[in-house]
Amino acid sequence: MSGIAAYTPDMKPLKRTVAIGAGGSRGAGRGIALALGEAGATVYVAARTSRSGPKPADRAPGSVEDTAERVTARGGKGIPVPADLSGEEQVAALFRRVEKEHGRLDVLANSAWGANFMPEWSKPPWNLSAAIWRETMETMSVAWLTSAHAARIMTKQRSGLIIHVTDNLPDDPSAYRGQILHDLGHEFLNRLIHDLSLGAKKSKITVVGLNPGFMRTERVLMHMKTEALKKQFRFDLSETPEYIGRAVAALAADGKVFRKTGRLLWVADLAKDYGFTDTDGRYIPRFDPKAPMQAFPC
Repeated sequence: MSGIAAYTPDMKPLKRTVAIGAGGSRGAGRGIALALGEAGATVYVAARTSRSGPKPADRAPGSVEDTAERVTARGGKGIPVPADLSGEEQVAALFRRVEKEHGRLDVLANSAWGANFMPEWSKPPWNLSAAIWRETMETMSVAWLTSAHAARIMTKQRSGLIIHVTDNLPDDPSAYRGQILHDLGHEFLNRLIHDLSLGAKKSKITVVGLNPGFMRTERVLMHMKTEALKKQFRFDLSETPEYIGRAVAALAADGKVFRKTGRLLWVADLAKDYGFTDTDGRYIPRFDPKAPMQAFPC
């Protein structure tokens, strides 16, 4: 512990907190929304996948309605918002609604990532599909548009927390990530976090990047079907998406979080600082593929 009080959801420290969870239908976004709800927050769960709309091409489970219902069941208030957040009009409508209904916005947590790189990971850059380029650009648009609209509200109240889920190596945040567009997208996020934090300092808006480890998302579970695959990708070191969710909730509950603005943070480090664990009670350290093999999590 580093002198920060341990975070416990039972305390409902966020019962007056209004949050937007961008990309909240599944994955990290779902885990973030659930943890915020467990801490008592009102969470607008915004993403493209809804029960009544088209499903992802790979049929990955999850919808904004599913997540919102679970947020409410955890003790918060979940509000589903089917929306394509890469479009200006739909983003503007979401933020107008939040401001009209609550008069404020305390947290924007963005984990939206539309590009599915796995089927094209090993292709040369010049053979990548036009679709994967378009989806990467749309992902960048989500980060930019949600940040801009959140900051417009937060500057008026002179407070707020903007978090973007990103992916960096701790020793060198700009080290190549193995695939050109995956790399480009995260470099954009890093610069957005840094530069936006500079512009938002006078308004006391905190802007940070948050790095998870290897998460057991719905799509990961869809692909980790054999013992060989689990061993190859170090499934034994994986964590639930609620681990990053608890990190977001802990940051949102920290009255001195502004001291972290502009930084790239790691969930494992925040778990030590704030004293939270994954849902099974374990502390999960930073992902290290050289670590000794463990039993696979259930």
